[in-house]
Amino acid sequence: MPRLVAALIRHGAYHQPPGVPSALLPHPLTAEGSASALALGEALAARERAGEWTIDPVIDTSSLRRAWETGERIAEALTRALGRDFVVSQHDALCERSLGAMANLTVSAIEALIADDPRHQPLPPGWKALPNVRLPVVGAESLLEAGARVATHIEGRLAPLARDLQRDTLRLFISHGAALRLAAVNLGTLRLDEVPGLSMYHCSAVFLDRDPGGTYRHTDGAWKVRRRGEEARD
Repeated sequence: MPRLVAALIRHGAYHQPPGVPSALLPHPLTAEGSASALALGEALAARERAGEWTIDPVIDTSSLRRAWETGERIAEALTRALGRDFVVSQHDALCERSLGAMANLTVSAIEALIADDPRHQPLPPGWKALPNVRLPVVGAESLLEAGARVATHIEGRLAPLARDLQRDTLRLFISHGAALRLAAVNLGTLRLDEVPGLSMYHCSAVFLDRDPGGTYRHTDGAWKVRRRGEEARD
Protein backbone atom coordinates (compact mmCIF):
# COMPACT_ATOMS: atom_id res chain seq x y z
CA MET A 1 0.00 0.00 0.00
CA PRO A 2 1.54 3.37 -1.02
CA ARG A 3 2.25 5.87 1.74
CA LEU A 4 0.65 9.30 1.87
CA VAL A 5 2.67 11.70 4.01
CA ALA A 6 1.90 15.26 5.12
CA ALA A 7 4.87 17.50 5.88
CA LEU A 8 3.88 20.15 8.42
CA ILE A 9 6.32 23.00 7.93
CA ARG A 10 6.65 26.20 9.93
CA HIS A 11 7.61 29.22 7.82
CA GLY A 12 11.13 30.61 7.93
CA ALA A 13 12.39 33.31 10.30
CA TYR A 14 10.79 36.67 9.54
CA HIS A 15 10.81 40.31 10.61
CA GLN A 16 8.57 39.97 13.67
CA PRO A 17 8.32 43.23 15.63
CA PRO A 18 9.40 42.96 19.29
CA GLY A 19 6.63 42.13 21.72
CA VAL A 20 3.98 41.54 19.05
CA PRO A 21 2.28 38.13 18.75
CA SER A 22 2.91 36.54 15.37
CA ALA A 23 -0.79 36.05 14.54
CA LEU A 24 -1.64 37.78 11.23
CA LEU A 25 1.49 39.92 10.90
CA PRO A 26 2.28 40.90 7.28
CA HIS A 27 6.09 41.01 7.43
CA PRO A 28 8.50 39.19 5.07
CA LEU A 29 11.20 36.60 5.67
CA THR A 30 14.63 37.62 6.82
CA ALA A 31 17.65 36.67 4.69
CA GLU A 32 18.20 33.78 7.09
CA GLY A 33 14.59 32.66 6.69
CA SER A 34 14.86 32.69 2.89
CA ALA A 35 18.11 30.72 2.98
CA SER A 36 16.67 28.11 5.36
CA ALA A 37 13.65 27.62 3.08
CA LEU A 38 15.95 26.98 0.11
CA ALA A 39 17.94 24.53 2.22
CA LEU A 40 14.79 22.65 3.23
CA GLY A 41 13.74 22.37 -0.41
CA GLU A 42 17.14 20.94 -1.30
CA ALA A 43 16.96 18.45 1.59
CA LEU A 44 13.48 17.28 0.57
CA ALA A 45 14.64 16.88 -3.04
CA ALA A 46 17.53 14.71 -1.86
CA ARG A 47 15.10 12.43 -0.03
CA GLU A 48 13.00 12.07 -3.17
CA ARG A 49 16.10 11.22 -5.20
CA ALA A 50 16.94 8.58 -2.58
CA GLY A 51 13.58 6.93 -3.32
CA GLU A 52 11.74 7.82 -0.12
CA TRP A 53 8.67 9.31 -1.82
CA THR A 54 7.57 11.53 -4.70
CA ILE A 55 6.80 15.13 -3.73
CA ASP A 56 3.43 16.40 -4.91
CA PRO A 57 3.91 19.42 -7.23
CA VAL A 58 1.42 21.63 -5.34
CA ILE A 59 2.71 23.25 -2.14
CA ASP A 60 -0.03 24.58 0.13
CA THR A 61 0.85 27.68 2.14
CA SER A 62 -0.83 30.14 4.42
CA SER A 63 -1.70 33.38 2.66
CA LEU A 64 0.46 35.34 5.11
CA ARG A 65 3.58 36.66 3.42
CA ARG A 66 6.13 34.77 5.52
CA ALA A 67 4.51 31.40 4.71
CA TRP A 68 4.00 32.22 1.03
CA GLU A 69 7.64 33.33 0.66
CA THR A 70 8.78 30.13 2.37
CA GLY A 71 6.75 28.12 -0.13
CA GLU A 72 8.16 30.07 -3.05
CA ARG A 73 11.75 29.41 -1.94
CA ILE A 74 11.05 25.71 -1.37
CA ALA A 75 9.36 25.45 -4.77
CA GLU A 76 12.36 27.18 -6.36
CA ALA A 77 14.78 24.70 -4.80
CA LEU A 78 12.65 21.66 -5.69
CA THR A 79 12.17 22.77 -9.28
CA ARG A 80 15.88 23.31 -9.70
CA ALA A 81 16.88 20.05 -8.02
CA LEU A 82 14.25 17.72 -9.49
CA GLY A 83 13.77 19.22 -12.95
CA ARG A 84 9.99 19.59 -12.84
CA ASP A 85 7.70 22.44 -11.85
CA PHE A 86 6.42 23.02 -8.32
CA VAL A 87 3.75 25.63 -7.62
CA VAL A 88 2.48 27.40 -4.51
CA SER A 89 -1.21 27.47 -3.60
CA GLN A 90 -2.16 30.06 -0.95
CA HIS A 91 -4.95 29.45 1.57
CA ASP A 92 -6.40 31.61 4.35
CA ALA A 93 -7.30 28.36 6.12
CA LEU A 94 -3.59 27.78 6.87
CA CYS A 95 -3.08 31.17 8.56
CA GLU A 96 -2.05 31.56 12.19
CA ARG A 97 -4.61 32.21 14.94
CA SER A 98 -6.38 35.56 14.52
CA LEU A 99 -6.36 38.15 17.29
CA GLY A 100 -9.19 40.01 15.58
CA ALA A 101 -9.51 43.66 16.61
CA MET A 102 -6.26 43.35 18.60
CA ALA A 103 -4.20 42.39 15.54
CA ASN A 104 -0.65 43.74 15.39
CA LEU A 105 -0.70 45.25 18.88
CA THR A 106 1.94 44.33 21.44
CA VAL A 107 1.18 41.78 24.14
CA SER A 108 1.33 44.51 26.80
CA ALA A 109 -1.05 46.75 24.85
CA ILE A 110 -3.52 43.88 24.40
CA GLU A 111 -3.42 43.02 28.10
CA ALA A 112 -3.86 46.67 29.10
CA LEU A 113 -6.84 47.18 26.80
CA ILE A 114 -8.60 44.04 28.03
CA ALA A 115 -7.92 44.90 31.69
CA ASP A 116 -9.26 48.43 31.16
CA ASP A 117 -12.50 47.22 29.56
CA PRO A 118 -15.16 46.81 32.30
CA ARG A 119 -16.84 44.06 30.29
CA HIS A 120 -13.89 41.68 30.60
CA GLN A 121 -11.76 39.91 33.18
CA PRO A 122 -7.96 40.37 32.89
CA LEU A 123 -6.29 37.81 30.67
CA PRO A 124 -4.71 34.81 32.45
CA PRO A 125 -0.90 34.65 32.73
CA GLY A 126 0.66 33.15 29.62
CA TRP A 127 -2.62 33.54 27.74
CA LYS A 128 -0.90 33.68 24.35
CA ALA A 129 0.14 30.02 24.58
CA LEU A 130 -3.06 28.68 26.20
CA PRO A 131 -5.01 26.64 23.62
CA ASN A 132 -8.51 27.55 24.82
CA VAL A 133 -8.09 31.32 25.25
CA ARG A 134 -9.89 33.50 22.71
CA LEU A 135 -9.55 37.26 23.10
CA PRO A 136 -13.00 38.76 23.81
CA VAL A 137 -12.95 40.96 20.70
CA VAL A 138 -14.43 40.83 17.23
CA GLY A 139 -12.66 38.44 14.85
CA ALA A 140 -10.51 36.66 17.43
CA GLU A 141 -10.12 32.89 17.63
CA SER A 142 -8.43 30.49 20.00
CA LEU A 143 -5.45 28.34 19.14
CA LEU A 144 -7.75 25.32 19.25
CA GLU A 145 -10.04 26.89 16.68
CA ALA A 146 -7.11 27.78 14.44
CA GLY A 147 -5.75 24.24 14.75
CA ALA A 148 -9.11 22.75 13.79
CA ARG A 149 -9.22 25.01 10.73
CA VAL A 150 -5.73 23.94 9.64
CA ALA A 151 -6.44 20.25 10.28
CA THR A 152 -9.64 20.43 8.22
CA HIS A 153 -7.69 21.94 5.34
CA ILE A 154 -4.97 19.27 5.50
CA GLU A 155 -7.48 16.41 5.54
CA GLY A 156 -9.50 18.04 2.77
CA ARG A 157 -6.44 18.19 0.53
CA LEU A 158 -5.13 14.70 1.35
CA ALA A 159 -8.37 12.71 1.11
CA PRO A 160 -8.70 13.10 -2.69
CA LEU A 161 -5.02 12.16 -3.14
CA ALA A 162 -5.52 9.05 -1.03
CA ARG A 163 -8.32 7.76 -3.24
CA ASP A 164 -6.09 7.54 -6.32
CA LEU A 165 -2.69 6.99 -4.70
CA GLN A 166 -0.29 5.09 -6.96
CA ARG A 167 3.04 5.63 -5.18
CA ASP A 168 4.50 6.92 -1.95
CA THR A 169 3.67 10.63 -1.97
CA LEU A 170 4.65 13.62 0.17
CA ARG A 171 2.44 16.72 0.32
CA LEU A 172 3.84 19.95 1.79
CA PHE A 173 1.81 22.26 4.06
CA ILE A 174 3.49 25.50 5.12
CA SER A 175 1.77 27.25 7.99
CA HIS A 176 2.58 28.56 11.46
CA GLY A 177 3.96 26.95 14.59
CA ALA A 178 1.03 27.24 16.98
CA ALA A 179 -1.62 26.50 14.35
CA LEU A 180 0.29 23.42 13.19
CA ARG A 181 0.73 22.07 16.73
CA LEU A 182 -2.98 22.39 17.38
CA ALA A 183 -3.69 20.87 13.96
CA ALA A 184 -1.63 17.88 15.08
CA VAL A 185 -3.89 17.63 18.16
CA ASN A 186 -6.94 17.60 15.91
CA LEU A 187 -5.31 14.96 13.70
CA GLY A 188 -4.63 12.77 16.72
CA THR A 189 -0.83 12.89 16.77
CA LEU A 190 -0.32 15.20 19.77
CA ARG A 191 -2.06 15.43 23.13
CA LEU A 192 -3.45 18.82 24.09
CA ASP A 193 -1.48 18.84 27.33
CA GLU A 194 1.77 18.46 25.36
CA VAL A 195 1.24 21.60 23.28
CA PRO A 196 2.35 24.36 25.72
CA GLY A 197 5.76 22.70 26.12
CA LEU A 198 6.40 22.41 22.39
CA SER A 199 7.20 24.69 19.49
CA MET A 200 8.43 24.16 15.93
CA TYR A 201 11.76 24.89 14.32
CA HIS A 202 11.64 27.34 11.44
CA CYS A 203 11.76 25.53 8.08
CA SER A 204 11.83 22.09 9.63
CA ALA A 205 9.16 19.50 8.83
CA VAL A 206 7.14 17.21 11.06
CA PHE A 207 5.95 14.26 8.96
CA LEU A 208 2.57 12.60 9.49
CA ASP A 209 1.60 9.42 7.65
CA ARG A 210 -2.08 9.15 6.73
CA ASP A 211 -3.49 5.65 6.47
CA PRO A 212 -6.35 4.75 4.06
CA GLY A 213 -8.91 5.21 6.84
CA GLY A 214 -7.82 8.78 7.53
CA THR A 215 -5.82 8.09 10.71
CA TYR A 216 -2.57 10.01 11.14
CA ARG A 217 0.69 8.89 12.72
CA HIS A 218 3.79 10.97 13.50
CA THR A 219 6.61 9.15 11.71
CA ASP A 220 9.51 11.59 11.32
CA GLY A 221 10.70 15.08 12.21
CA ALA A 222 10.96 16.52 15.71
CA TRP A 223 8.86 19.06 17.53
CA LYS A 224 10.94 21.69 19.32
CA VAL A 225 10.87 21.37 23.10
CA ARG A 226 10.59 24.74 24.81
CA ARG A 227 13.18 25.62 27.42
CA ARG A 228 11.83 26.61 30.82
CA GLY A 229 10.89 30.29 30.68
CA GLU A 230 11.26 30.51 26.89
CA GLU A 231 8.97 33.11 25.33
CA ALA A 232 6.26 31.74 23.05
CA ARG A 233 6.76 33.76 19.87
CA ASP A 234 4.28 31.81 17.76
